[in-house]
Amino acid sequence: MTEFDFSSQLPLSTPLAERLRPQSLEEVIGQAHLLGVGSPLRNAFETGKPHSMILWGPPGSGKTTLARLMSHAFDAEFIAISAVLAGVKDIREAIDRAKNIYQQSERHTVLFVDEVHRFNKAQQDAFLPYVEQGLITFIGATTENPSFEVNRALLSRAQVYTLFPLSQEELQQLFDRTHRSILNTLSFSDEAKQLIIQFADGDARRLLNLLEQLSIAAEAETYDTIDADQVHKALTRSLRNFDKGKDAFYDQISALHKSIRGSSPDAALYWMCRMLDGGVDPIYIARRLIRAAVEDIGLADPRAYKKARSTIEHDISHQVPLHLRNAPTRLMEEMGYGKKYRYPHDEPEAYAAGENYFPETLSPITFYHPTTRGLESKISEKLEKLAKMDQYHTKKT
Repeated sequence: MTEFDFSSQLPLSTPLAERLRPQSLEEVIGQAHLLGVGSPLRNAFETGKPHSMILWGPPGSGKTTLARLMSHAFDAEFIAISAVLAGVKDIREAIDRAKNIYQQSERHTVLFVDEVHRFNKAQQDAFLPYVEQGLITFIGATTENPSFEVNRALLSRAQVYTLFPLSQEELQQLFDRTHRSILNTLSFSDEAKQLIIQFADGDARRLLNLLEQLSIAAEAETYDTIDADQVHKALTRSLRNFDKGKDAFYDQISALHKSIRGSSPDAALYWMCRMLDGGVDPIYIARRLIRAAVEDIGLADPRAYKKARSTIEHDISHQVPLHLRNAPTRLMEEMGYGKKYRYPHDEPEAYAAGENYFPETLSPITFYHPTTRGLESKISEKLEKLAKMDQYHTKKT
């Protein structure tokens, strides 16, 4: 259990990510959809009226920062528990502390539970009476889908807010701010800067940790300019934000299958290589391709590979569009998962003309160029016909 003091001055030995943690809402980079004027979360900050919530998002998206800022805005005590390390005893101690604080000063308590999905049902249920009594404002943080990992009773008492990975532009803002305020004795080549931002892959904490590693290396080796070669030497190969067997896995396999069903070989190659790059067992993908072949296409459909794999290795991790994700729970439906998905087999010629199966932040790429030999000549004719249907649909709409 950890207690935080916003007024304390952190020593230089404190990790860079902690030293640069925003101390006001204006300093937060990213999550504009949650912090914009008129949003429920922004209203809570401005009115000083807290409510219990679940912050769902990938690592380094700002969940802990927002929780800390809320306790500060509400003039509340901040108590944090990590569900990875805590047990029933820690929960009981946190509740007792919240009771003592209220009895002595009538101050409210924000109880922050990091990785709340790690708590079992009984542990999650233990918070319910105190949430209902108003003793605590419960803020849970999770990287997992609350629909599956948070008890229905707790979920019904907390507003779910979804946080997204930081965009390239937002990471660049963070890089520039860090460079100006902390690392101003170092200079970075443009290529080095882009490599660092790409390596961070949407994770603010990861970017700051990378910069800290580079600054330590620069100090040890007494140089003041960081170029691309030094970035490659200091950092290991990028590991994508991919959670095997979790949300990203199911979102991407859904996008792969729907791209095949939608007759988009290029998008199908993109999602297949994204999964392979993230470490998915190729045998699983092979089984899914067999299933898709039987259900949606046929047993012969050649595919390109090397160009798609190269694109994935040198690009960021774009998000799966909402309409390509499955929505097995009500929460996911409310968040727009699967909304406006067009089932190709229900449309003329079993093709959803004008549909896009690539990420919204990535322009479609042509990976597959069928030859004029054998079956591929027929596939070429088919793709040309589908492209004309797409063009007609675009002009029509």
